[in-house]
Amino acid sequence: MDQVAALEQLLATALRRIAELEAALASMAQENADLRRQLAKNSSNSSKPPSSDGLKKPAPRSLRGKSGKKSGGQAGHRGDTLRQKAKPDFVHRHEAESCGACQYGLTAGMIKGVERRQVFDIPVPRLEVTEHQAAIYCCGHCRATTTATFPDGVNAHVQYGKRIRAAAVYCNVQQLIPEDRVCQLLRDLFGATSLCAASVTNWVNGAAHTLGGVVEHILARLTEGGVRHLDETGLRVAGKLHWLHSISDPAFTHYRISAKRGAVPSFLTGGTIVHDHWKSYYAHMSGVDAHALCGAHHLRELKAIEEIEKEPWACAMSALLNSPNQLKSAAQGRGETELPASVHHAILTKYMAILTEGLAFHERQDPLARRPRARGRKAKRPGHNLLVSLRDYRDDVLRFLTDFTVPFTNNQAERDLRMMKLRMKISGTFRTLEGAQVFADIRSVISTVRKHGDNISETLALSPKQIIARI
Repeated sequence: MDQVAALEQLLATALRRIAELEAALASMAQENADLRRQLAKNSSNSSKPPSSDGLKKPAPRSLRGKSGKKSGGQAGHRGDTLRQKAKPDFVHRHEAESCGACQYGLTAGMIKGVERRQVFDIPVPRLEVTEHQAAIYCCGHCRATTTATFPDGVNAHVQYGKRIRAAAVYCNVQQLIPEDRVCQLLRDLFGATSLCAASVTNWVNGAAHTLGGVVEHILARLTEGGVRHLDETGLRVAGKLHWLHSISDPAFTHYRISAKRGAVPSFLTGGTIVHDHWKSYYAHMSGVDAHALCGAHHLRELKAIEEIEKEPWACAMSALLNSPNQLKSAAQGRGETELPASVHHAILTKYMAILTEGLAFHERQDPLARRPRARGRKAKRPGHNLLVSLRDYRDDVLRFLTDFTVPFTNNQAERDLRMMKLRMKISGTFRTLEGAQVFADIRSVISTVRKHGDNISETLALSPKQIIARI
């Protein structure tokens, strides 16, 4: 009996040990799958930037699929090129002295026409110096002295004018040229030999202060109603992580710096906001009428699930999302403002069928092993989480179909943030929060002016009232 009890105890110990090893093996298998999933991610199937792809950059493949249009300019596209001006600034006449065939002498009376060729070039760059003279009077009655008033902005005996200041701000904030190189540029082009980096910094700070009213006007135009795009990205300020929040539409852009990622613009009211499904936009923005989710993000996630997880439903969902977007574009090209009810119903039916198929696929999968010392709810597979999101937020995913003013993607916000990320690549960080906000304010104005098709450098030389009138 003692030998049997000992054997049973050894068997129980062995079985317990086998169970522990199987659990450890399952945990390592899951960890291995997670690591392989991370290694397989790139800029085409996740939110990773293209710069992170390195030498393993994937072959270009559009997530939107084929549009059916021929490459190149489309029918009705006017195109543009350098064209001759009716009234050139200068005209140089060139005459011949003898006939090119028989060498007979030519006179002005033999001219029967001219061949015109025009050369576009910049004038010899130089600084223009304008002297302002204020007359000094001696009153004939009381003998008091009176000096005439100088124009606004003429404050020193010698100073740079508003146009060169605007050019310096444009080079530094729009073209992202460092202050020292801005000085070198203006010195080489216009002979501004006494310009220093501190002056450029002061001009940039002064421009931000002057444009404060324009920034408020832009924000007011974006606050109420319409379709607005929201996004945020991290940046370093004084060595710490901060966040740049953007609000934009096709006509206006507003940037704001915050120490918290969750400091979303909760003051927006009415209309629709387009974003990438970050939960804070739902939690803190109850004043808007509707949300719309970026289709490009969904297509990237679906591509990752198709390529990495090998789940069959992902390919069908990608095709379904692309097809309605093309149908919408074609309908807009015909001047229509909505899809037929039958088409919309068919899309919705297929959408739900794919979700049902995908959820059934995940119900058949073995549950994921729980990691040692893991807390909270049991982890789900990425595909399952995406399916639940597509199901629970179906109306927001398909908002672009029910409202033709809502685009399929959040590319507007992505484009508006791109140059800000480039600024961080060049400088790495902002030294102060004030300096970061100065840059954000001026970029808000520059981006808005650019969207209106105006000359940025010329606009920066205008007064705030003149800029507001233009935009």
